[in-house]
Amino acid sequence: MPKNLLLSVLFCCTFFAVSGQEKFTVKGDSLKRAPVKADTGYVNLGRIAGRRAALRSAMIPGWGQYGNGLTVYRGIKIAAIYTGGTLLAMSYIQNNNKYKEYLTELQERARTGSPTQGSPLANISTQGLTTAKEIYRRNREVVLFSFVGLYVVNIVEAYVDARLSYFDVGDNLAIRISPTVIGSQTLYGYNAFNPGLKIAFRF
Repeated sequence: MPKNLLLSVLFCCTFFAVSGQEKFTVKGDSLKRAPVKADTGYVNLGRIAGRRAALRSAMIPGWGQYGNGLTVYRGIKIAAIYTGGTLLAMSYIQNNNKYKEYLTELQERARTGSPTQGSPLANISTQGLTTAKEIYRRNREVVLFSFVGLYVVNIVEAYVDARLSYFDVGDNLAIRISPTVIGSQTLYGYNAFNPGLKIAFRF
């Protein structure tokens, strides 16, 4: 009995003596609180510039390249984007007009059963018209895919250019290219040597 009483008193004293390491109050629901991130002070300027350039190029092609700083090289890239877009637009218009022209002739032949009088396509067979129509339709679709490809390349190029503008290779990086001789295995007592180039990097 004294042992049980002593253990009970000791437990009660321990219970009242124990306290938490830190006292704080929680306002609102504690489950909705987001953990506070430690501020390291590091800002990745290349990533920020890359996202900004990609967004600009997505809105207006070539704007991302211009925002990275206008130089002769970037000016040539902007000119290439708009030159390619203009050529693709001209090709699309030409193939679309030809497709409609051949399609109209085929529809007229299906309706009347004979070639259209006075048409420059009157001497072409129906099979030839069908083949030509499919070729122009396919070319039109290829041009549309090329438009999408040019648009995506414009965004990717602006992003990569902006990221590389903030890429530091350091002053200690060096490359050395020198001629060398590559020895092959001995064959029948004869040592064959081949000329080559040795590339060495220093960091």
